[in-house]
Amino acid sequence: MKLDVIKLDGGKAGSVDLDDAIFGIDEIRGDILQRVVTWQLAKRRSGNHKIQVRNEVSRTGKKMYKQKGTGGARHGSRRAAQFVGGAKAHGPVVRSHAFDLPKKIRALALKHALSSKAKSGSLVVLDSAVLTEAKTAALRANFDKIGLKNALVIAGPEVDANFKLAARNIPNVDVLPNAGLNVYDVLRRHTLVLTKAAVDALEARFNRQQQGDAPQDKKYAGAEKNVGLFSWGSPTGKEGVAERAKKNGISADQQMWRDSGALGKKDIAKMAKRGSQANINAPEKKFFGLF
Repeated sequence: MKLDVIKLDGGKAGSVDLDDAIFGIDEIRGDILQRVVTWQLAKRRSGNHKIQVRNEVSRTGKKMYKQKGTGGARHGSRRAAQFVGGAKAHGPVVRSHAFDLPKKIRALALKHALSSKAKSGSLVVLDSAVLTEAKTAALRANFDKIGLKNALVIAGPEVDANFKLAARNIPNVDVLPNAGLNVYDVLRRHTLVLTKAAVDALEARFNRQQQGDAPQDKKYAGAEKNVGLFSWGSPTGKEGVAERAKKNGISADQQMWRDSGALGKKDIAKMAKRGSQANINAPEKKFFGLF
């Protein structure tokens, strides 16, 4: 899709082609957006709520009265939860509220959030977000010209210092760099403002993830040479476990042990001759260093 590019003063600065895979999704999945927003809000909770448990309340631990002969119930410490001034039962403790969410779900939710803004006409592309001086009144006047009242501005790789100072005192306007783009902040503001640099960086980011050559993946380059203990891949990448096991005349499990390096050819041959599955336990202990 094509969108006009404007300047801060409202003038036109050409147009830009937006990737339909990022900005052109027709069916917006509200359930995915809800999952990611819940994940973000849960992750940012401090979790420092705390109550006093039995060993922390300031009450006596002496037995209240004798065990028998009073006609009342049997009680011990006054720190118990049923007494005034006692502890609280099953109250909150300090913990993290964060939970895991697949990276692909988070990326998909960001695409749906961006597409929802483009679909509703709430997406604006700026030529640049740079000011010569940090004047809030001047920036507010520019925002009025282009109709920005409630907006999130993604200003590029780094936010211009003057633009940041001028915008921080304008209500309902958030300014973030490219790395700060997130689903929650996109949805909580009426208009999303992207600079041309932000659009290019965003498309490059999603294309890199799609091609599978993200920087963090370089760390594991060549890892296919070291096949895991329970991997069904091939060290050479040409044939699977079942084919190699059939070729060697052993079971698939025994072939996996052989690929892992825990067993040698002689060990595999002995196990195949015995035909006992129980013999798998010995090399398993040897591999994990249990004896």
